[in-house]
Formats: sequence, structure tokens, C-alpha cells
Amino acid sequence: MKKIPIGVFDSGYGGLTILAELLKKMPDYDYVYFGDNARAPYGNRSFDVVYSYTLEAVDFLFKQGCELIIIACNTASAKALRTIQQTDLPRYGTNKRVLGVIRPCTEYIGQVTNSNSIGILGTEGTVNSNSYPIELKKFFPSLHVAQHACPMWVPLIENNMHNTEAGKLIIKSDIEGFLSENPTIDALVLACTHYPVLLDYIKQLVGETVQVVPQGEIVADKLVDYLARHEKLNATLSKGGSVDYYTSENSVFFDKAAATFLHRKIQSQHIAL
Repeated sequence: MKKIPIGVFDSGYGGLTILAELLKKMPDYDYVYFGDNARAPYGNRSFDVVYSYTLEAVDFLFKQGCELIIIACNTASAKALRTIQQTDLPRYGTNKRVLGVIRPCTEYIGQVTNSNSIGILGTEGTVNSNSYPIELKKFFPSLHVAQHACPMWVPLIENNMHNTEAGKLIIKSDIEGFLSENPTIDALVLACTHYPVLLDYIKQLVGETVQVVPQGEIVADKLVDYLARHEKLNATLSKGGSVDYYTSENSVFFDKAAATFLHRKIQSQHIAL
């Protein structure tokens, strides 16, 4: 049987938190993960650059046999997904699909707040795009949405500095400052797939009155539902339980750092786009 895996793309390591949840919910499927670590982070790059990089990644994953790709990166979902879906996807054929992580989360998040006030924590690119407020207004028009960019968090995580005293101080300052300015918030969306690495510490900082919502489980649940509603696509996907990992960085370096996100050893391959 021809191998037709699900593609998962991120600018770096964060998408591994999405992949981890997909593997829990859908372990029988085949996957190809690509992290563009050599050009990460995407958060402070322009729309045009993020679009160009993301399209290259999508093209690579299609060439690996994928027919369904999850852009497991909020910045790429915010800055590139719509253009790729509307402009580029038709030339690949009607059987190809590219999905993001913002829409599934915005469909869900309005259901978990009692105060009707939520906070979005993300990269500068995601926050400046206003993708979350725009999408949330479609589903929950009366919801109050506040956003905060955390530009230091991804570098802290990728350099394994998030558990240091200095790293924790930066994270604490972001959280406490944001919540002091928005005291009615009772739900925080971790709108960057790197941020679940900080989940326990963020929960400790906000206490029991604020629910912290990572994206992985939401995206996995939504994909299960999506495939149930698209039976023809689901039937084409191969189910051998394999995962192939690719990175634009040094593969040895990637494999070592990936353990922070997957909690197990992997073996990746280096590619140059």
C-alpha cells in the first residue's frame, strides 16, 4: 500500500507538542514532521517572508506524499495559511488539504470562560495579525479578547533556559503584568505551540481561577472530527504508525532538543529548502 502520511509543519520545535497529541489520539496513522529550525523563529518576520517559508515547507511535505498538512505554527497559520489555501492549493490538486491551528482553538475557547473575558499569549507575529480576535468574533461576538506578545519565550524554550531563574522571571513578568491589566480574564490561550512546555509553571503563576488552554489536545480532537466528516480523505491516509522527522537545522542538534517536547528519543534527517 502506498504511504500517504499526515504532514505536520512548524517553524521549529513547537509543533512537536501538536504531534504528540495527534500520536495519542491517532496512533495508527503515518506522519511526517518538518521543523524549519534553521530559519526560526518566525514570530518577528514579515507576512511575505513567513508566507514564502511556509509555502516551501508545504511544497516539501506534499513531495513526501502527504495529502493533508497541519500547519502547527500559530505565526504561519496567521500569516500564510489563508493565502496558501486560496491561491496556491488549487495547483496541487483538489485532493490536497492544508489546515491550521487557529480556527480549531477559536471554535473551542469561548466555551470555557465564565467571565466572558479571555487572554491570548503568543508571538509578536500572531498577536499583530489579530487572527485570534477576528476568528473569535465569528463564533463568540460578545467575548472580550485581550492579547499579549511574549517575544522572549520561544528563544528561552529552544535554548533550554525557561527553567532558569532568569527565564522564570521573564515569564512571570509577562504573566503578572498582563493579568494585572486585564483582571477579568479567566481563561488563557497558549497561542504558540512552544508554550505548553511552560504549562505547569504558568498554571502555578495564575492559580486556580484562570484556566490555561494549550492547543494540542484541541487540534487533535478537531482533526479526528474533521476526518470523520471527510471519509474519502481519511480512507486514503496510510496507517502504519510511523513518524518521519525532518529539520532544516543540524539533525543531531534537533534530535537532542526534540526530547524536551516529545520526552523520547527520535532520529531526524536534515534537508535544505
